[in-house]
Amino acid sequence: MKEIKNISRTRAQVSSAAVERMYITMRHLFNRGFYKPMGISGDTLREALLELRPEIYGSIAEEKVELNGLLYVIERLPIGIEQCRYINLTSDEGYSISHFEAIVPPKRRRNCYRIDDEQMNIEITRGRSDIYDVLTHLTFIFVESHKIMNRVLIGEDGKVTRDWLKIEHAVNTEEPLSLVEKEIAISHLSNVLGRSFAEVLTVYDGFATAENPDRFLDVIYWLGKLAIEEVVDNNKRTITFSPILRERLGHHIYGEMWSDNIKNHLKKQGLLERPIHIISANMHSVMNSIFASTVLKSHLKGQSELQVYEELSKSENGELRKLVYERALMEGMTFLPDTSGTNIDVQIFDTALIDFPNTAFSSEKLADQKPVIIVMDYAFGEQAYETIDELLKPFHKHTFLNVESVSIMGKAGILTGGKGDIMIPFAHINEGTGDNYPLENELTAAMFEGHDIAVVAGTMVTVLGTSLQNKDLLKFFHDSTWGVIGLEMEGAHYQKAIQSASKIRKSIPPNVKVRYAYYASDNPLETGSTLASGGLGSTGVKPTYLITIKILEQIFNII
Repeated sequence: MKEIKNISRTRAQVSSAAVERMYITMRHLFNRGFYKPMGISGDTLREALLELRPEIYGSIAEEKVELNGLLYVIERLPIGIEQCRYINLTSDEGYSISHFEAIVPPKRRRNCYRIDDEQMNIEITRGRSDIYDVLTHLTFIFVESHKIMNRVLIGEDGKVTRDWLKIEHAVNTEEPLSLVEKEIAISHLSNVLGRSFAEVLTVYDGFATAENPDRFLDVIYWLGKLAIEEVVDNNKRTITFSPILRERLGHHIYGEMWSDNIKNHLKKQGLLERPIHIISANMHSVMNSIFASTVLKSHLKGQSELQVYEELSKSENGELRKLVYERALMEGMTFLPDTSGTNIDVQIFDTALIDFPNTAFSSEKLADQKPVIIVMDYAFGEQAYETIDELLKPFHKHTFLNVESVSIMGKAGILTGGKGDIMIPFAHINEGTGDNYPLENELTAAMFEGHDIAVVAGTMVTVLGTSLQNKDLLKFFHDSTWGVIGLEMEGAHYQKAIQSASKIRKSIPPNVKVRYAYYASDNPLETGSTLASGGLGSTGVKPTYLITIKILEQIFNII
């Protein structure tokens, strides 16, 4: 008799299946139109998230409340979300012209509106990735809220612990807490959260706002309060998707409006027939790389180019940034603030108007027909496909764009190295599907050597969401023959649009050049180096500008 093998799954396989299940579940819930995250309809999403145990959510699968993960999530959700029992995901449906004041999360560009004491509307204009981001973050905070409830609820009649009553009293105190009152509250919080006094004290001020220095206390109280009401009164929190959002999603409505704005401007300025270079980057590095060193040479005497860029990145140096911006406007730059809802601003540079001898690229070798550079702010996940796909289409179906290159400069998680290192991909893999997009990258690792920055080249994985990754899955991608060096959210989506436009639809030249380079914002394989551990600070300045300069040197035919 043939022996039956005992087949067991690795943690990486379990994690991969959990990601796929979350992806399918979220699409199903969206099509359904509503669900209760802590009810039966939210079971699959909760179970998959707990099975996956993403690094950024730390101790989500343990009894104690995850503090750094909670801070990461709260910064990406609107202020007051913890107080709302009803969360409605909408399209752009006219709230901007109402009396409702837009609430924009500190770390995510999305408009949110507090409708009443119980309801928060979150505007989704950046595609499915925005929905995945919101739903996973909400699932996390709801799971954490039930941990709080389990620690404070005594019996089924709603009786609560003394710690909870003391926290409630502190929350209802109208004046900001004194140091003594704050530390008393933290003492009770530590019992409720299953964390030490020192751990709670360390994270407390991270939640503070100018209006509410004790916001951490409010967040914990309201999360626990609504979780208690769910259990005692069966008053479940509910997430709904507006009919207009369900109708519009996936039809490139915002991407088309955004693209039309750009092309209409190019047409108006007589630039539509010129060679075009598209760069996906931030709204400062291209402008600063071209103009800053000469504009500020008298203001920052004796400082290197890198030091100039570091000075420009400091919040207190707004006047210096204004000088560079004014010079750029004088020499052919136009700023197009987004009006479409994509939250992607654009800069257009007419290089024919740049006084190159007085820039950092005085040795440019441009042809007679000077190119136009379109710099677009970062897209978000699947939004990258929607925006680039629309931008590469012909203007009014007949005027084809002469796109000579598309360059993507972004930040990503690295699997070999640390914060500030540079990654150069030669292929993108879509997580969960195995879909892959090899590319001939005009940038190489060798170009970045000798600048005292570690550089690694290889394959990169485009993930469903940076907050969904765990060590087991990432270690598999890194150690297996996939040879993955890092993870990000847009690469495969960009490349899918570029390939279809250049190879199949023929709307841009088939020999279009592509450039991809990323700098590392975190290393999710290292404890304490995930995105929840904090931002890059000045560490990101050098790789950002080094990548930008290498892209511009190729556009200006200097190398």
